Amino acid sequence: MLGTTRDGSVSLIELRRPERRNALDLAQCRDLHEAAAAEVEAGARVIVITGEGTSFCSGADLTGVYGDEFLHALYGMLHSFTRLPVPLIAAVNGPAIGAGTQLALACDLRVADATAKFAVPTARNGMAVDAWTMRALAAVAGGGMARRLMLAAETIDREEALRCGLADRAGDLDAALAWAQEIATLAPLTLAHNKLVLNRLVATDQDPDIEASFAACWASDDVREAALARTEKRTPVFRGR
Repeated sequence: MLGTTRDGSVSLIELRRPERRNALDLAQCRDLHEAAAAEVEAGARVIVITGEGTSFCSGADLTGVYGDEFLHALYGMLHSFTRLPVPLIAAVNGPAIGAGTQLALACDLRVADATAKFAVPTARNGMAVDAWTMRALAAVAGGGMARRLMLAAETIDREEALRCGLADRAGDLDAALAWAQEIATLAPLTLAHNKLVLNRLVATDQDPDIEASFAACWASDDVREAALARTEKRTPVFRGR
């Protein structure tokens, strides 16, 4: 149900349930969780997630989403993506509905093709999403758009998504992969620190994790490599240490 390929430091994870428009079931949530962690362990510096066929992800598979086991797997997967120390890019090809929009939100950046659509229509089916989803949506797309999606159950297309910030770039999978290759050349420790700070939706004055990642950047070989590269007039080669 998933396909995984690697090209250097970039890994591509593809949802492969086109007959269900890549709807998420229990097994797929667990597989996504495990696959993304495995790619980071294998050395991926950026992960791209997309869907096979004409849909990114049509939401939760409504044939069996009502149990606590599914909800635990879904939110465990989504929240784990926000904690991974590498950037994730959603290559949104077609509809990202409900859990599909949540999956795109759990990624750090979103590249949307011409057919991309976003919606969280819980008000149409009596379901609910967690507070993280709504806070993340408001942080990324703004409070007004979050209210339109959550309270009016609207669907927005790529152009609106680009205007409000829910989509970062227009483009297809190739464009997302090319962007991932560019990002993969940046300093890994810095990216991990920046992601950690950006994903802390509730800020505190003192956060030991953030303080530690900040210090690690300044103490790293990579910061010295960047200084040396400047003097040698070349592109730095970052090793994440």
